Amino acid sequence: GWLFWRVMACGRRSGDSKRQVILFILCVCACQSGAEILRYSLPEEMERDSFVANIAKDLGVPLSQLAARKARVVSEGNEQLFRLDPNTGVLTAKESLDREEICPQSDTCTLVFKIFFENPLQLIRGEVEVRDVNDNSPVFPQKEMVLEILETASPGSRFPLESAQDKDVGINGLQNYSLGPNPHFSLATGTAKDGVKYLELILQRQLDREEQGELNLLLTATDGGSPPRSGTAQVRIVVLDANDNIPVFDREVYKVRLAENSPLQQLVVRVTAADPDEGSNGEVRYAFTQTSERFRQLFQLNPTTGEIRVVGNLDFEEAKSHKMVVTATDGLGLSAHCKVQVEVLDVNDNAPEIALTSLTASIPEDAPPRTVVALFSVRDRDSGDNGRTECSIDGDLPFSLTPTFDNYYELRTNAALDRERTAEYNITITATDWGTKRLSSRESIFVQISDVNDNPPEFTQELYTMSVTENNSPMLRIGRMKATDADAGKNARVNYALVQQESKEHPEVSVNSENGDVYILRPLDYEKVRDFEVTVLAADGGSPPLSAPAVLRIIVRDENDNAPVLLHPAPDSSAAGELVPRWAPSGYLVAKVVAVDADAGQNAWLSYELAKATEPGLFRVGLHSGEVRTARAVTERDASRQRLIVLVRDRGQPSRSATATLAVALVDGFSEAHLRVNEEAPAAEPDGPLTLYLIASLVCVSALFLATAVAAVVAKVRRARRSETEALPTFPTTATESDAGSLPRSYVYDVCFAAGTVNSEFRFLRPLFPCFPAGLPPGPGELRNSVCSQDAANLEGD
Repeated sequence: GWLFWRVMACGRRSGDSKRQVILFILCVCACQSGAEILRYSLPEEMERDSFVANIAKDLGVPLSQLAARKARVVSEGNEQLFRLDPNTGVLTAKESLDREEICPQSDTCTLVFKIFFENPLQLIRGEVEVRDVNDNSPVFPQKEMVLEILETASPGSRFPLESAQDKDVGINGLQNYSLGPNPHFSLATGTAKDGVKYLELILQRQLDREEQGELNLLLTATDGGSPPRSGTAQVRIVVLDANDNIPVFDREVYKVRLAENSPLQQLVVRVTAADPDEGSNGEVRYAFTQTSERFRQLFQLNPTTGEIRVVGNLDFEEAKSHKMVVTATDGLGLSAHCKVQVEVLDVNDNAPEIALTSLTASIPEDAPPRTVVALFSVRDRDSGDNGRTECSIDGDLPFSLTPTFDNYYELRTNAALDRERTAEYNITITATDWGTKRLSSRESIFVQISDVNDNPPEFTQELYTMSVTENNSPMLRIGRMKATDADAGKNARVNYALVQQESKEHPEVSVNSENGDVYILRPLDYEKVRDFEVTVLAADGGSPPLSAPAVLRIIVRDENDNAPVLLHPAPDSSAAGELVPRWAPSGYLVAKVVAVDADAGQNAWLSYELAKATEPGLFRVGLHSGEVRTARAVTERDASRQRLIVLVRDRGQPSRSATATLAVALVDGFSEAHLRVNEEAPAAEPDGPLTLYLIASLVCVSALFLATAVAAVVAKVRRARRSETEALPTFPTTATESDAGSLPRSYVYDVCFAAGTVNSEFRFLRPLFPCFPAGLPPGPGELRNSVCSQDAANLEGD
């Protein structure tokens, strides 16, 4: 005990649980090899709950430690005879102990128990000797014993008597016999070589049947108790007439070996005694003498044939041998006796018994290998190989059995555990003996594996893509992100949270922390944000928590919430004026209406149509290009002032539109010569100042227009380069640009004035940008033009 507490103190000071376990194992080994066994003595027949010992005081264990380490007493066998109070450390007997009932076949009665400590594990063996109390008197098997003795029996003849039985042992057992005073017999007692006491009558003086035909003697058996107890029997002597031959057995001792599972009525032995007399004097009858009551329950003697047969269930574990005395008596009462010794052979008729001492019902899945799960003992009441046992575990389980001491086994883990793979184990332990016909027993141990937070949450997909239409309502739920955790309990409780990034903040999105529902907090504008990504973190409730990220991509769907915006002619300017010569043929390009739509897709696909005109049949508008051309050749009958209203409409549902107003003037005097640039100096003309003013005005206007066109080209090139690197385009302040619709085009105009005339001509030549096939609808970010290069050449020619 001193060594154990020193070792445990060292383990506590070191603070290392593994070192404490190693020291404890060394301590157990040391205790098993050299420690003394607790031995106590207790008289039988004491009242229940009688004091046996103060375990805490004898072991030197403080009462606080006794309770903290869950000390308890474990008795061998199924019946618990003792009780340990952990609060006082007192060991008491649960019931009144009867030595004769507990140890009927033994002179000494020792009860073995074990004091079991948990945390750490320790077993201390203890023995309680139940002392005999003189509570049983000697008892003769028969109250009256009849002996028939020939009157010719010579003095010194001996006649065996039935011995008395006393259940007490030692000094309290049978000690002495006494015979009542009589003139013919004395009493002799002795002990045979095998230790069995025998009792005989000795004839001191010859009998005379004619003088006295029957004698009655009082036989008294006394034990050595204080006060002594005694039992009596009546011995009736019947004096027989002379018979000169007595029966003679062929052997003095019959030795027989008999298996304990022998069936009923099996022949044990046949004793034979011969008597040469004739008639009734030679007829021999057999009877048991000096035989206990238990023996008579197991064996039966045929009085005529001398056959001894089995009539009870022999049990090697109860008694390993039986001894009896058989008396052969002839017709006139002469008798002889022999001894029969029956050795009971052990048969493997007892299966091993498994007694569970300690069990850890639940162990964590991160428990290291060699962790003790349970402690149990195995006992087999058979002997030899029939009593040797071995234990095994059924199935391929991560557990193993380790024998410790005194037929105790430890159930330990032998591999890493994984609750997510197997949450509980039903361990079946099989104990098998080594007998020829092997017997076994099973015990099932149910062990649960407790969860450890060793699995992070897992999203069902790495990237979640969700869409929402712009101008949505606040707190709109658009989907759910789902993550699962293979752990259990709080370790599997998943919480969701947005990961805050330093460079990006998206207050428009919120994720429900409990169920992963995704909400849009405020209305979105497709024209400002078309898509964005956020990172969502799923964390479990373990300690420390484990987490896993997933990317949430929000795509904003366009809604037709922007009407087309006119770039040319400007909507806030007065009606644009265009000059058309009266000789203009069919298909002559008058002007081009340019509009954009900030929406996307079909919401930004624009179409142009002539809504209203002074001469409806004179002009037509390209459906996708917005070019206003003459539908037929201009005639003299056409009015010189034409007003056109062009309707620009997108394809959204519902569609949105805008209108552009054009003023067209039909003028005379345009010719091919005027359209060419005159390299010669202009001739003097009578209207010099007027022409000079007109030239100056047109030069200013043309210079301003060219500057505007160049600026537009430069801006377009910059936007094209910027669109390659930026996901979202920027729009002008006056009108938001779109990926679809027509963009403004720049044109080169050639002005030719002739001196001396007022019919100077203004001629449109060609666009600066390359043309596209007519009738092709504009796509996102493209410029569409229905005038082909051939048409431009024709116009140049014109």
